[in-house]
Amino acid sequence: MDGTMDPGTNAAPGRAAAADAKWTPYRHPMPKESPPELIVPDAIPSDERVWVPVDDNVWFRPLCLSVTRGYWVNLLRVRRAGVLSRHRHPMPVHGFVLKGEWRYLEHDWVAREGGYVYEAPGETHTLVVDPHVEEMITLFQVNGAMIYVDPDGNCTGYDDVFTRLDKCRRHYAACGLGEGYIDQFLR
Repeated sequence: MDGTMDPGTNAAPGRAAAADAKWTPYRHPMPKESPPELIVPDAIPSDERVWVPVDDNVWFRPLCLSVTRGYWVNLLRVRRAGVLSRHRHPMPVHGFVLKGEWRYLEHDWVAREGGYVYEAPGETHTLVVDPHVEEMITLFQVNGAMIYVDPDGNCTGYDDVFTRLDKCRRHYAACGLGEGYIDQFLR
């Protein structure tokens, strides 16, 4: 290079072209088999009907149900103290606490607002929300299934992406959104 600078960028001409290329969108089509992005602008919805009831004062809000990969992403909202469920995970689970806090009976840590939790495959635990917590909202990505068990590990039920999908369809049909409302979250 001759040391001259591009007057618009205060950079050498070669660097200016590279900087401009950063701002150029990808010029080729996406793979035709690739599903479209999923953007949920109101992840915490103002319409209460979007929350799918699980139990008294316990709901989930679906964000992505991947029927092709066997996982789901949802917000779990709890507005009561108590034991929610004892369950086992055959695959990893990721959680991010948006509001409030919760814990597992089997561990000595508390998942608090702003905290991230990784749950390893094979983990069995009992989710608890303590009485001082008015509302808890946590983003969870659940891979595979949640296998509900008694204290000795005997299976009492399960949830997977398909049982969650069925719950959503029934709820949305009953609340007036229509059973097809959930289709926007399927991948």
